[in-house]
Amino acid sequence: MHTRTPESLATPHVSSKLATIIFIFTLLGFVIETQLTQYVQTSLGYRQSFFLFYIVHSSFAIIFPLHLLYLIATTNYTAVSLLKGLAIAISNHLVPSQKSNDAFKFPTAKFLRLSLALMVGVTCPGLLWFAAIPLASITDVTAIWNTNAFFAYLISVKVFKLKWEPKRLMAVVLATIGTAVVVYGGSKTSEESGVSTTAPSTYKKPAAPLIGNLMTLVASFGYGLYQVLYKVYAALPSDPEVAAERAYEQIPDEEGGDVSVSVEVDATDTVYPPPFGFHPNFLTSILGVLTCLILWIPLPFLHYSGAEVFRLPPNLYTALCIAGISLSGVAFNAGFMVLLGVWGPIIVSVGNLLTIVLVLISDVLFGPGLQVITLWSLIGSAGIVLAFGILAYDIFSKRS
Repeated sequence: MHTRTPESLATPHVSSKLATIIFIFTLLGFVIETQLTQYVQTSLGYRQSFFLFYIVHSSFAIIFPLHLLYLIATTNYTAVSLLKGLAIAISNHLVPSQKSNDAFKFPTAKFLRLSLALMVGVTCPGLLWFAAIPLASITDVTAIWNTNAFFAYLISVKVFKLKWEPKRLMAVVLATIGTAVVVYGGSKTSEESGVSTTAPSTYKKPAAPLIGNLMTLVASFGYGLYQVLYKVYAALPSDPEVAAERAYEQIPDEEGGDVSVSVEVDATDTVYPPPFGFHPNFLTSILGVLTCLILWIPLPFLHYSGAEVFRLPPNLYTALCIAGISLSGVAFNAGFMVLLGVWGPIIVSVGNLLTIVLVLISDVLFGPGLQVITLWSLIGSAGIVLAFGILAYDIFSKRS
């Protein structure tokens, strides 16, 4: 069978083609999830923000089993060898001071604390996003949410005492300006703009744009913080971005050890280090399991307090739309977690700003129509695309 041992612990090579394909599917997943979420909560009138969040995030649990089955079907790896290698990699990361001659013991307590912290980091911004969708314009929510590119870079520089890199700073500022232009110049959500006569009859005006936009801004900051902390505490040292950039050098553990491979892998039935994307998809599935096990608890309290009266989807069509939200959410988060380890939070965040352009296009096709396209929205979208191009060129030119 195929094995990978410590001798092969060089930085995993991830082709730009594969990363680009994952990136495209990630963008499409986000756009589909956003549009379906607004459609379900506005046009279909199923305004169950927390329950939708619970269903969608619980569905993340299927990502890792699907990845495991894929590897078993397409390689000579066995489930035992894959899982054993993953366990060793996580142990080396969380307990770097463990000696190679020590008996292997998985750090269950540390891993559980990390998983719970990740769940909180994803849940808080995610809940705000779901709650903001029916309150504000879909274009505004998408644009403001994706300003996490700016927050991710700002937090990276300030918290970890990094030097300002002119090209990255220019790209992030340009993307942020482009976002503001789209929000405040290209989106007609005021009463003066009205609704185009060509818009579908199911389109409804935002209920509370200011509140929805403010909620999305807080969610965006929280998600930017989550991305940076994920790179520091959760990503494996063998992930391409971590190995390539000292900016995300891992935090030493309590005993002062450095995060490095310390447990030798002598077994011939161990796939080590884990295959590309295996570790982030495992973490994503763990988040789904924890969401399913823990976040059902607020449902009865929300119901009896009247904050969100629980009700199941009224028909099969609504249920299928919710399933579509879940599947697109799975695609987005699986791709996002993988790219976070390959490209890092800054380029991924700026890259996700391209969803603004895609959402504008989808708004024309499925939303209020051509009224969302203005000169300002075109200028802002062009700025976002240019910013991503600058950042991508800068990063990939350094790695070539």
